[in-house]
Amino acid sequence: MTLTIDPFAALAPTSRRQFLYGINPLAKIAAVVPAMVLLVFVRDLATPAAFLALSVGLLVVGARVTARTAALLFGILPLAMLVVGFGFSLWVDAALVAESPAVLRIGAWSLHEGALAIGFATALRLGAIIALSLIGGLTTTGPDLVRASVQQLRVPYRIGYTALAAFRFVPRFGHELSVIRAAHRVRGHHGGSGPFARIARGWGYIVPLLAGAIRHAERVALAMDSRAFGAHPTRTERHLVPFRLRDTVFIVVCLAISAAVFVAFHPWHLS
Repeated sequence: MTLTIDPFAALAPTSRRQFLYGINPLAKIAAVVPAMVLLVFVRDLATPAAFLALSVGLLVVGARVTARTAALLFGILPLAMLVVGFGFSLWVDAALVAESPAVLRIGAWSLHEGALAIGFATALRLGAIIALSLIGGLTTTGPDLVRASVQQLRVPYRIGYTALAAFRFVPRFGHELSVIRAAHRVRGHHGGSGPFARIARGWGYIVPLLAGAIRHAERVALAMDSRAFGAHPTRTERHLVPFRLRDTVFIVVCLAISAAVFVAFHPWHLS
């Protein structure tokens, strides 16, 4: 595949401290997927807690921590883990944890310490897996992932650029939806403020939104045909997403740390 880069293409500047944005998207996936798979099978508390702390620390150090990101990492995620952990504790079979001491009794029902351990171990596993996925999810754009798949994994560019065009449909639909809402407000189509009124207004957005989507799809198809999309087996690239030495180092370091955590906290009792 012939790969070139446009010298006039704008580069997105990032801080050297925010190094995760400069790592190849495929490297970020390869670095965390083994740990995510093994976390499905662990049953202790220490292993997922260690991965959760390491993932959050890596995001704080290597990514741009906005107010939304901070709320997700330090507010929504811990709260969701607390709710999930307590919820799973209520579903644990009491016969499995009958020997552990009871921490809460309501009539004939009792909540045992073993049930809490099982429930919060499950919540920690889910939280650790989500935190690991956020390493790539918060620092990688969809277009860069598609370009890396085409350039490194040799995904056919016909598939890759179709996905790239699909990514561009989402903000386009958001813009058209805002225009449609503004047009309805100008015409005085408020329709009340209750839940049924909101449903009715949403139903009224469907037809013009579909019409705009069809028009946009036709324009995209014509633009791709005019550029001879799919006429040749290879295609030049304007934006390169290279796989460099630092990407290999990132993978090796992450895999080594993951192995060290599993050896230190979880001596392979996977059941």
